[in-house]
Amino acid sequence: MKVAGFTIVRNAIKYNYPIVEAIESVLPICDEFIVAVGKSEDQTLELIKSIKSDKIKIIETTWDDSLREGGKVLAVETNKAFAAISKDMDWCFYIQGDEGVHEKYLPIVKKAMQDNLQNNKVEGLLFNYKHFYGSYDYYAHARNWYRKEIRVVRNIPGITSYKDAQGFRINDRKLNVKQIDAEIYHYGWVKPPEGYTLKFRDFNKLWHSDEVVNQKFNETYTFNYENAGKLYLFKDSHPKVMQQRINQVNWKFDLDPTKVKAKSKVTYKVLDWIEKFTGYRFFEYKNYNKI
Repeated sequence: MKVAGFTIVRNAIKYNYPIVEAIESVLPICDEFIVAVGKSEDQTLELIKSIKSDKIKIIETTWDDSLREGGKVLAVETNKAFAAISKDMDWCFYIQGDEGVHEKYLPIVKKAMQDNLQNNKVEGLLFNYKHFYGSYDYYAHARNWYRKEIRVVRNIPGITSYKDAQGFRINDRKLNVKQIDAEIYHYGWVKPPEGYTLKFRDFNKLWHSDEVVNQKFNETYTFNYENAGKLYLFKDSHPKVMQQRINQVNWKFDLDPTKVKAKSKVTYKVLDWIEKFTGYRFFEYKNYNKI
């Protein structure tokens, strides 16, 4: 069994993405790792080249910033990385530049790949998600945070990145996937206060016109944590590859998590109550078919 990892990245230093940690978190179970490095305003290419592994294969790309509808450029770039994977690879592990996998999950992922290698009905593996927010000490959980996503797919024709590269499809239909007992740690919302303004202003340019972005995120814009939902104290450990970055945190997350509440509408409260006691989330978006 052969496994490839793949990811895309641009301006990792400017936006403080833990891209090196993301790659290194899954590298141990990969035989090769494709990194599509977009032309950047910083030293992102040099950063990727500094990773000491002969598994890394870099392809240099140029993002088409005119592909703004629905973040399409992210899927286009992801497809470039996927297409560069060696044909003899069986499984492909996709990791985004602000994600990571705890080392405790790697044996679980590898076993799931091995167990389903000959079962062609399984086209991908579905992971649970934990979204860290404001600090490495807290994670968010509410209806506005996706709970699951595909991060391992077969290396077969027809599979492409979907919409804004959150998931995948095959020949424009949902993949048939197997749920596994492993989590992706999402760190995209762990930033110093000033980092949120930059994130929102520039990242929204992948979806909207400059006019819309400048109007919504002008010089007076201040991020107010309104999308947090509910915050919970994280009592477990982070991936070892993240520890140095965590130790270097130089800001204080001063939002009182006890005062962060989910949406107050009665409908949301009822749906949250049902999810809490049954584990089922009504009207949840699912870009996959579980088998």
